[in-house]
Amino acid sequence: MANSEEQLLGVLARLDECRVTLVAAGNGESAQLVALAILDLRMKLNRIGDGELQALCDEMLPDGGSLDRVREIKPQPAERPRPLLRVVK
Repeated sequence: MANSEEQLLGVLARLDECRVTLVAAGNGESAQLVALAILDLRMKLNRIGDGELQALCDEMLPDGGSLDRVREIKPQPAERPRPLLRVVK
C-alpha cells in the first residue's frame, strides 16, 4: 500500500510539473485538464469522496447556496468596462 501511495505521489509531482509547463506555454485549457487529474488523484490519496467535495463546494458558496442553484442562474451580460484613459482635445 505504501509503495502504491509513493508511486501516486510521484505521478502527482510529474503532473504538477506538466501543468506548470502548459501554463507557461499558454495552453490554459490543457493545464486545466491536468489540474483536474491532479485533483482526482489527490482525492483518491486522501480518501475524499464526491459527496464530501460537493459539501465543501456548497459551504464555500455565498448564503449557503448549492451548486444546482448556481447552475440555474443565467449569467448577466458583462458591462462594458470604463476606459482607463480618456482622450482630451
